[in-house]
Order: sequence, then structure tokens, then C-alpha cells
Amino acid sequence: MFDMFWRAIAIGIGATVLMDLWAIFLHKAFGQPRPNWGPVGRWVWHLRDKVFHDDIGGAAPYVHEKALGWAFHYFVGIVYGIILLVLAGAGWLAAPTFLPAFILGIVTVGAGWAASKRPNPMLIRALNLVSHTVFALGLWGTALLIR
Repeated sequence: MFDMFWRAIAIGIGATVLMDLWAIFLHKAFGQPRPNWGPVGRWVWHLRDKVFHDDIGGAAPYVHEKALGWAFHYFVGIVYGIILLVLAGAGWLAAPTFLPAFILGIVTVGAGWAASKRPNPMLIRALNLVSHTVFALGLWGTALLIR
């Protein structure tokens, strides 16, 4: 059981790293802005008072919000790695297949509510769909590497 837990952590980290490398590629190849984890860190910081904000940019800044956002980004990736192993089971670790990772990757895109107030929500949603597919490839690929 403990071995599965550590493997789940590794799978989540590996998938998140691949997703970040994808973002670097998009930035260098197409000039796509890199993810800004500062607002996420600000949101996490303010969770003690409020969950939903009309505009997180209007919330009081936190001096370490970018670092907190990055840490939360990896925390979420680890949680998704754990969820994948809980749902797919130990057998999946012995012979990983792409489908369970892909399903989790697509489900975690969500309905796009975070992009709904942006000027280009459909583009953001499409990029999120592709990024979460890359994340799913990272889940699967990391599982193959550590089996």
C-alpha cells in the first residue's frame, strides 16, 4: 500500500512536469503566454476567508503568491496521481494503459468556469483540453517508466 502511495506521488509529479514542459514549448514555439500561478496562489491564500471571487486580481496580494501557486499546482497533480491509482487499482500499475489516465485528464478540465469571464473563453478551454491530454500522457508515461 505504501509503495502504491509513493508511486502515485511520482506519477502525479511526472505528469505535472510534462504539462509544464508543454507550456514552455507553447511559449517558445507559438508565443503562448506561460501559466501565471500567482493568481492561483493568491486564491489559495484567501481560501481561509473566501472561496469564490468576482476577480481574484482585486483580492489583497500575498507576497509569496507565485510560489504558493506553483506548490498548489504540483499538489493538485499529486492528488490526481493518487485519484488515478485509487480508481484504476494496483493492476493498472503493473500494466498501465492510456484510457484511465485520459479519462481522468479530461474530467479534470472541468466545465471551463474559470475561463467564462475571459475575453477568449473558447480558446482557453481548447488549450486546457490539450494541456490536460498532455497531463494524461504524463500520468501514463510516468507509470510506464516506474513500473
